[in-house]
Amino acid sequence: MGFSLVIPSSYTAEVSPGSPMKTVSALLCYLLVTAACGSKSDDVQPGDSDAAVTPPADFYQVKWGPKTIAPGIEDVECIIMRLGNDVPAKINRIHNVLGNVSHHLIVYEATETEEQLTPFACDSIENLVNDENGLPLVITQKAEETLQLPPGVAFAFKENTFIRLELHYVNASDNPMEVEVTSTFTPIAEAEFEHAAGLVFIGNPDISIAANSPSTLGPTFFELPPELYGVTFFGITGHEHQWGTNVYVETAADSTAPGTPVYELSNFNWNEPETVYHDPGFTIPDVGGFRFTCDWFNASGRRVGFGEGVDDEMCFFWAYYYPNRGSYTCFHTEQIAGTLDVCCPGNQLCNVIDDFFGSGAN
Repeated sequence: MGFSLVIPSSYTAEVSPGSPMKTVSALLCYLLVTAACGSKSDDVQPGDSDAAVTPPADFYQVKWGPKTIAPGIEDVECIIMRLGNDVPAKINRIHNVLGNVSHHLIVYEATETEEQLTPFACDSIENLVNDENGLPLVITQKAEETLQLPPGVAFAFKENTFIRLELHYVNASDNPMEVEVTSTFTPIAEAEFEHAAGLVFIGNPDISIAANSPSTLGPTFFELPPELYGVTFFGITGHEHQWGTNVYVETAADSTAPGTPVYELSNFNWNEPETVYHDPGFTIPDVGGFRFTCDWFNASGRRVGFGEGVDDEMCFFWAYYYPNRGSYTCFHTEQIAGTLDVCCPGNQLCNVIDDFFGSGAN
């Protein structure tokens, strides 16, 4: 059973010190004066591991909270926690349960080697573009969601894996509310494992929605980076904020070719976006990519642009795939040098974006 969090148009969240709720104009300005465009081609190998010598547990679970959130507070906070696997584990299912003030949860395979159980300030974009902060595994915006990977496909963990839970929460009520999040990992036997899974996160930040008006961004074509040629995609989820009315995604052989729908919902719900599974999965021709469109109706009395806060908007989707070639966060914008496509990691602008969100620039 899901939940519905309606943010009043008059609501302005209080942002904790250092909480990075940024606008696209500031980011683009920062990019223009800080770095030139460039890229590199670094192979990212799957996170596989040696076979377990003893059977894994039936499941593993990590928990964020409980924490009481004061009225009118919005923030993004993380914890780092041991998964508890003393042997390698192949995780075929992740079940997330979010609290009633949660906006979204991102689960990462963490790079840290020490637990940090007290929630600390962090940032979604900064974590996603920098693989030194961990590899994203699953993103959940529903109150309760299960990511079920195909048979034989799993996230491949070495023994003693650490997990980062990154929670974006907002309490739009007039009363304190308690939030607690759990993430449960179910492994398969080593003999069943065939492919490691990965995730790609793709979006367009060129959002400007007039007050009390509908708006459409796209169709935007994003060519897959060569590292993802030949992979099989099996699940897609669209992502917008409170004014979102639809996310539509199709694949195409190039920017002008006819498209094939892969994410098309008759009733898109921004607060409970469905994950569309494909069985069998689909591939995209080399130099092909995704073409996506986002729609909104801005019922507020102000113009709305791109940002991480609930009063801002986003146009993203994420797609799960195998075999794992790494986790990527990709942006298309037409506000720099005509057109700019960036995938992180693998582009020198990734460090600039990471520095921007980590520095508190605005």
